[in-house]
Amino acid sequence: MFNSIKNYFNRKNLKDEKYAFLFDKAVENEYVCFDCETTGLNPLEDDIISIGAVLIKNNTIVASKKFVRFIKPKTKLQIEAIKVHHIRECDLEEAEDINIVIEEFLEFIGNRKLVGYYLEFDIAMINKYLKPKLGIRLPNKAYEVSAIYYDYKIEMIPQSNIDLRFDTIMKELDIPPFGKHDAYNDAIMTAMIFLKLKNQAKVKIK
Repeated sequence: MFNSIKNYFNRKNLKDEKYAFLFDKAVENEYVCFDCETTGLNPLEDDIISIGAVLIKNNTIVASKKFVRFIKPKTKLQIEAIKVHHIRECDLEEAEDINIVIEEFLEFIGNRKLVGYYLEFDIAMINKYLKPKLGIRLPNKAYEVSAIYYDYKIEMIPQSNIDLRFDTIMKELDIPPFGKHDAYNDAIMTAMIFLKLKNQAKVKIK
């Protein structure tokens, strides 16, 4: 009920009817798993430098339907962020403008449900650009894999301390790592986590 009301007012704020499709009923059995690499960890001050996304359809990762973009930031990359994603400022000299990439990203995700790992941060980063551009926040329903994993584990081992680190979840679910840490590979691995959990008998994803 609350989400319906929130989406109603979100829809009224839409500045461009070209993107009204975002508010249509979600496509059945289709999801988009995405990840952002950024200049730092503050959505208010930092910028997106890369977005990677992949389509999930009928319990299958559709590798041919992928989205990979690099964006030229307005803020300086922080050293700690570079240590994680290994993207340097010189790597982004020919990167695209964020406003163009956001438009392309919206076309890619459509009205599909979204999947991610600590997705709240990635959505906040997208909304940073989306709100001033279109007057809205992402209306798509979102699934956080760490929360799904937590519910799955706590059902089996009540009152236990559950490690929600990405590498731990991968290991616990017997999913092989890709090695290179970038937005697209992270999106693929997160999609694999989501599908592994989704197909567990005790996991119910609506």
